[in-house]
Amino acid sequence: MTIGVPKETFPNEKRVALIPSSVDRLVKKGAKVLIEAGLGQTINISDDDYVKAGATICDRSSLLNADIILRIRKPPVEEISKLKKGAIHISFLDPFNERALVDELAKNQISAISMEMIPRSTRAQKMDALSSQANLAGYVTVMLAAERLDRIFPMLMTPAGTISPAKVFIIGVGVAGLQAIATAKRLGARVEAFDTRPVVEEQVKSLGAKFIKIDLGETGQTKDGYAKALTPEQLEIQRQGMAKVCSQSDVVITTAQLFGRKAPVVLTKDMVAQMKPGSIIVDMAVESGGNVEGSKLNEEVVVNGVRIIGLGNLPGRTASHASQMYSANLHNLLEEYWDKDQKMFKLNLEDEIIKGCLITHQGSIVNEMVKNLK
Repeated sequence: MTIGVPKETFPNEKRVALIPSSVDRLVKKGAKVLIEAGLGQTINISDDDYVKAGATICDRSSLLNADIILRIRKPPVEEISKLKKGAIHISFLDPFNERALVDELAKNQISAISMEMIPRSTRAQKMDALSSQANLAGYVTVMLAAERLDRIFPMLMTPAGTISPAKVFIIGVGVAGLQAIATAKRLGARVEAFDTRPVVEEQVKSLGAKFIKIDLGETGQTKDGYAKALTPEQLEIQRQGMAKVCSQSDVVITTAQLFGRKAPVVLTKDMVAQMKPGSIIVDMAVESGGNVEGSKLNEEVVVNGVRIIGLGNLPGRTASHASQMYSANLHNLLEEYWDKDQKMFKLNLEDEIIKGCLITHQGSIVNEMVKNLK
């Protein structure tokens, strides 16, 4: 079975889907791994490193004929027809917002696995690329804020007096939010956090942060651990409760995202206007619509002295480690369903993980959530 790994074509994408250590593991299982020349240049991995791990370097058109294609980003539409009929394509696909792409994959008889759709279960944890990349994004948000803030994070005792710690407020305590809390605490900040799910309060406290309580009535989370969408009335109560905390904070980091849907606006222009000049806001949800009124994708804007950072692809700013983690997610997925006797990856259509992440197969959309999307 051949596995092809093309270079990413998305602008400024430095991550790669497979690193040499994963190539080595797959080759030892009997796979033939084809790598596009120059794949690892963005993270200082040479073609020779891949060859030493057992890969074959080839041109893009040749590897697109592989049995399995591994990518970070969704495939260019024009390349789908060049894939082998019946091939397996694995990458982030954004299937809820890319119906035309999904239809094209089905039309060309491609079995497409979406890495966003890996279920959040104990068995699937080692394959959960969404969480692995979000973890790094949480770290990056804090480092961006710390670099741009005109004061230091930790308390400091000096001959000139005591410098009080920076106040950091994190909205949304999923994987990214928890990492942001941990990183800000390591840097010495005083950290507060809020989430619509009261169940995460214990996790926030375990990291040494203060959990902000706002009575929103009935809230909760989905079976996969994602926050449920709030009603307009609940969103307004939430904003009112957070406004005072934001006004007293030096850094506000928003991580609130709804899987497959537009991110909710949690910081309005009025809330931003109440913040201190020199404060920093990092909108981690800017790629899915944004949590902050006034944030702009891949831009930093200053509103009344408050800097709003809306940079996209945050995991890509730690491209080496992001590639390492994503590559591990991929080879763990392949190994889970690898037939040792036939030396090939087999789709078990009855398996709960495959049911969750397989979007198209044998000419049809097979994922129920995507199929029923209006």
